[in-house]
Amino acid sequence: MKTKLNKLVVGVGASLAVMAAGAANAEIKIGIAGPMTGAVAQYGDMQFSGARMAIEQINENGGVMGEQLVAVEQDDVCDPKQAVTVANNMVNEGVRFVVGHLCSSSTQPASDIYEDEGILMVTPASTSPAITERGYELVFRTIGLDSMQGPVAGNYIASQKPERVAVIHDKQQYGEGIASAVKSTLEDKDINVVMYEGITAGQKDFSSLVTKLKQANVDFVYYGGYHPELGLILRQADQAGLDAQFMGPEGVGNKDINTIAGDASEGLLVTLPPSFDQKAENQELVQAFEEKGEDPSGPFVLTSYAAVQLIADGIEKADSKDPFDVAAALREGSFETPIGTVEYDEAGDLESFEFVVYEWHSDGSKTPVN
Repeated sequence: MKTKLNKLVVGVGASLAVMAAGAANAEIKIGIAGPMTGAVAQYGDMQFSGARMAIEQINENGGVMGEQLVAVEQDDVCDPKQAVTVANNMVNEGVRFVVGHLCSSSTQPASDIYEDEGILMVTPASTSPAITERGYELVFRTIGLDSMQGPVAGNYIASQKPERVAVIHDKQQYGEGIASAVKSTLEDKDINVVMYEGITAGQKDFSSLVTKLKQANVDFVYYGGYHPELGLILRQADQAGLDAQFMGPEGVGNKDINTIAGDASEGLLVTLPPSFDQKAENQELVQAFEEKGEDPSGPFVLTSYAAVQLIADGIEKADSKDPFDVAAALREGSFETPIGTVEYDEAGDLESFEFVVYEWHSDGSKTPVN
């Protein structure tokens, strides 16, 4: 954490750098950092799609303070080490505003660099509370926290009155964090959690896990992590005849889980942000995506669009391209975005955010159940 003097020095330096770049190029660089390759690149596709659309539409409407936004795109593969490399690349590119990262385990180390270098970051997807618990000045989100999502899942599970619950996670910051929040909620509700253990991300054979689940006679399984592993668990559990209800967070709410799990994905429960693409006020924007052949329904598409919009609105409100001024404007203001009215607390977290429980279907569609 910087001292006030250090922040002032970095802020002045950042402001001068941006002013010089703007004068020379009349553009504002917006970094977009997330997985373009790797196991969860599908979520990165949502992030890049939403951010690119926002940049395009803002530019069509005259840009920000008369300057055009220019995307600087980087692939972090949802890997913490690569995320650090990406963050340093953003510094070297002269970027002062970043939309990203997507995975919490990448966002946390990258945000250390951004804070030190005076770069404002808005993550459209990282839900780990630890990211904003450090009191950083330049870190924001356009999504809720595990501490919001976990209780939604846990309370729903409790309402179903299961007899024996297993909580499984992938040992990563996001997966273990949300699993822990669900477990805590279940225990507060006196629900019997008979298993709590981790698998390894990238693992393919879950036969021993499925055997343990069967031996424990579980009737409900909550999984914290991403869709590649859960898809395999669902398929292998189905093949082994495990009769249990499965549930997971927004990290599993991807149509590719249907490709992996097949019919075993039918009936999976998922907590997701609301279907922002269904809101009446977003239909013109939805049409713009569809005209490009892009799907606006993914959970991180419009949160990413909103992240760019908030950066742009923050610059306009602050009448400054200094990231510290923009950060102050974001904390002080109220902004209308495709994800609704956005207001921030001091930590850079949304004052409110809704998660909805959906039933997932084997054709990739979903139905709200609460």
